[in-house]
Amino acid sequence: MARFADSPVLRVMWHSHSVLADRTPSAHKPRAAGTSRRALLGAAATAIGAATAGILTACDTTDQPQAASSPQAPSAPSPPAAVPSTGKYQAGITTPQAPQPNLLAVVADVTPSTPIGPLLAALGNTIRTLTTKPTPHLLGLSPADLTITVGLGPRLVRTSSTALPGTAELPVFANEQMEPHARGGDVLLQICATDPLLLSLAATALLNHPGLKERWRQSARRGPAVPVAEHLTAPRNQLGFIDGIIGPHTESEQNRNLWLAGPKQVAGGTIAVVRRMQLDLPRFAALPREDQEAVMGRHRDTGAPLSGGNIAEGPDLNAKTPDGRYLVPAGAHARRAHATAVGVGLMLRRSYSIDDPAPGLLFISFQNELRTFTATLTHMENGDALLPFTKTTASGTFLILPGYDEQHPLGSTLF
Repeated sequence: MARFADSPVLRVMWHSHSVLADRTPSAHKPRAAGTSRRALLGAAATAIGAATAGILTACDTTDQPQAASSPQAPSAPSPPAAVPSTGKYQAGITTPQAPQPNLLAVVADVTPSTPIGPLLAALGNTIRTLTTKPTPHLLGLSPADLTITVGLGPRLVRTSSTALPGTAELPVFANEQMEPHARGGDVLLQICATDPLLLSLAATALLNHPGLKERWRQSARRGPAVPVAEHLTAPRNQLGFIDGIIGPHTESEQNRNLWLAGPKQVAGGTIAVVRRMQLDLPRFAALPREDQEAVMGRHRDTGAPLSGGNIAEGPDLNAKTPDGRYLVPAGAHARRAHATAVGVGLMLRRSYSIDDPAPGLLFISFQNELRTFTATLTHMENGDALLPFTKTTASGTFLILPGYDEQHPLGSTLF
């Protein structure tokens, strides 16, 4: 009986039976006039049905999933702001201020008998179109913050004038292992965007110009950005360290170290060095953290130099421990590549991490003297603890052309 009493429906039925019993005439009470057993049973059935419906409704409310309200479509994130491709300087060097997360570098040759001036002018027109609005070349995608930067290799610069910056080839350095086609080149196309789909589409449109023949390409991505100073960030590389902290970041530093002031044919341009490097990640990762920091000369987590201070400060190369040891070790990368130690100006580094063909770094630096890079690397070869973990598989230097617009086509100051 207890089991029946546990059922809410049966409890209602039992209660209704009791009500009917109270209202049903007994052998000692006469039946009320006009009331029949059938009517009483009908009333009881109605009461039970109503009670049962109420219980089932309550069960539906508590045990059945509620009807979900119509989900609202998530709002699409705002696209990154467009970056003008025209002006005094080409885009993709100091603009945008925080480099886009994705990059494709394409190095190509110019086929014999191709007129250089018309080719560059046509490339500039295509770049202005690609970076201004959705086009069939981009399959209708918004260009957003797409930037395309064009540089010329030494051979092409010499066809304009042998007295110009950008005519010198890079020397051969240690720790290089590259195929002939991966050294040098006539044209650099540096393509950057937040949307990675834009990169190969833009490259296809640019390489469609007659006279260009691709040598090699490398896609890469920017590591997580770490705040360095106001309006300034730097990425982590695949070694886990913050990369590219020191550089010509102010306008005065850029005028002194980055942009070419002359001759007038190249004013507003700069010199780029591009090197693809493989990193020996397993061997580096096997080092204790303290040894990794001794290789780099900075703390891995904060980026601060081992000599003290915050991340934005350069290392104090003279700081020593009480027993006379340098806080920044003699072989630390932060010491061997330091501009003051080398005796050169600052270089603006815009490097990206790579996975293919092997984990590594696409090193890109901009400076107004090629010696800034070559002297630095020579100084590194004499004891930099980082170099044994690297192998360079592609390399080239390029004169980044001055800025341009509709009235002054790309490359018109040289050709």
